[in-house]
Amino acid sequence: MEAFLKSIEAKAYRMALVGCSDPDDALDLVQDSMCRFVDKYASKPRDQWRPLFYTILNNRIKDLYRKRTVRNKWRMWFSPDQDRNQGDPIQAMPDHKAEDPEHAAKVGDAFGQLETALKTLPHRQRQVFLLRTWEEMSVKETALAMGCSEGSVKTHYSRAVHALRDKLGDHWP
Repeated sequence: MEAFLKSIEAKAYRMALVGCSDPDDALDLVQDSMCRFVDKYASKPRDQWRPLFYTILNNRIKDLYRKRTVRNKWRMWFSPDQDRNQGDPIQAMPDHKAEDPEHAAKVGDAFGQLETALKTLPHRQRQVFLLRTWEEMSVKETALAMGCSEGSVKTHYSRAVHALRDKLGDHWP
C-alpha cells in the first residue's frame, strides 16, 4: 500500500493543484484522499486501487469547489475580496542545477500556459484530461474513477484536447 501511495503522490498533488490553484489546499486534498482511500479500500484488489484513489481525489476536489462557492457568496456580502496568496518564496527561488536555462524557461512557460488553459476547461473535461494524459489511465479506469460511461470519457477527452490545441497552438516547445 505504501509503495502505491508513494508512486501516485506527486501526480495526485499536481492534479489537485491544477484543480484548486492553492498549494496548501492541494496538499490537504491529497492527504485527505490518501487517508480515506486507505481507510475504505485497502482490502480491495490492487488493480482497482488507482481508479478508486482518483475517484476519491476527484470527489474531494468537487467538494472544495462547492465549499468555495458557498463561502464566496457569503464573503461577497460581508467583506471585500482579499488576496491571501502572496506566493511561496521557496518556490520562487531560482534552480541552480538547471542545465539549460533557455530550455527550462520555454518548458516552464509552456507548462504555465497549459495550467492556465486547463483552468479554463469545464471541470469534467479537465479531470478527464488529467486522468487520461498525466495519469495515463485507460478509458475504462477513467470512467470508473469519474463514475461515468466510457463514451462520456471519450467525448470529454476529445473536447478537452481540441480546446487545448486551440489555446496552446504556439506555446508548446
